[in-house]
Amino acid sequence: MFFRRFQFSRDIGIDLGTANTLMYVSGKGIVLQEPSVVALDLERNTCLAVGEEAKLMLGRTPGNIRAVRPLRDGVIADFDAAEQMIKSFIQKGNEGRGIVAPRLVIGIPSGVTGVERRAVREAGLAAPARCT
Repeated sequence: MFFRRFQFSRDIGIDLGTANTLMYVSGKGIVLQEPSVVALDLERNTCLAVGEEAKLMLGRTPGNIRAVRPLRDGVIADFDAAEQMIKSFIQKGNEGRGIVAPRLVIGIPSGVTGVERRAVREAGLAAPARCT
């Protein structure tokens, strides 16, 4: 109990859902509940918005901006968009705190294939976190 006070990193749990993504941070509870949507700029190859902001862009974007749902049936359909979404959600949930990258647990459906499981793991490892 005494050493928890001096813990440098946080424990983060993410439930990747097709419609919504939830993020739980130990000691704080659920800190993020946002739609699983990403808006990408195709010309600059950058992420413009994630979550609620990107959901508002669905169907209302010009030709150079694409708003997508990176998950289908609980698994990653668009790897790059999912990676950007996970990175953004971790930055929002971690609030810039912690010297060491947070420990990360990502929940996925039990019936996914090994390839899909590796895609989720690689997306988590690309984010600034330690995947368990």
